[in-house]
Amino acid sequence: MIKQQVSGTVYGVILNDAASVQKIGSLAEAPYKGAPKAPALYIKPANTRAACGAAVNLPGDAKTVEVAATIGLVMGRAAGRLTAENALDAVAGIVLAADLSLPHASYYRPAIREKCFDGSLPLSSVKPLVDLDQLVLNTEIDGKVVESRSLAGLIRQPAQLLADVTEFMSLRQGDVLLVGVSYQAPQAAAGSKITLSADGVGSLSFTIAEGVAA
Repeated sequence: MIKQQVSGTVYGVILNDAASVQKIGSLAEAPYKGAPKAPALYIKPANTRAACGAAVNLPGDAKTVEVAATIGLVMGRAAGRLTAENALDAVAGIVLAADLSLPHASYYRPAIREKCFDGSLPLSSVKPLVDLDQLVLNTEIDGKVVESRSLAGLIRQPAQLLADVTEFMSLRQGDVLLVGVSYQAPQAAAGSKITLSADGVGSLSFTIAEGVAA
């Protein structure tokens, strides 16, 4: 049984999905002026975490939310300067994660309001590590599959991503590294029920509640 829990910091990475980078277009032009040379990270703080079965309230007068399905690597020990060959040895398990964001067009400025509202990171319980390179994540909104996404499309596969991240920063036991999300992911409206699933991993379900006043 997996006993490791998500007890540390949750990090996400942008621009790690080939289809998303193609959708964005050239990163050589303003405002980006070049693709990142190392993984570009962001943090989902503790207030964003929600459990399976949660009802997530949209902030303010928001009516829709992007639902980006991803996998989180849960660290089983502190790790720094891992290699692609040994990186997954430091992983205790994985979680299904729904990285929720209010729709926004640019990655150039930190999207704190859009990505860090309460409950914007539903997480499954920790599952055993499986072969991730070809894993397919399915997103259902109100019973309809709206996206099937293979992790084969990641620019940095999980082991390489861990190696590249720990080249410049250490991860602690209980930290989570989300392996990447789709740009402009499918949107759900208030009242929708969402289920994420992957063969061999299980599922994560939650609902989007009506908005609450800011």
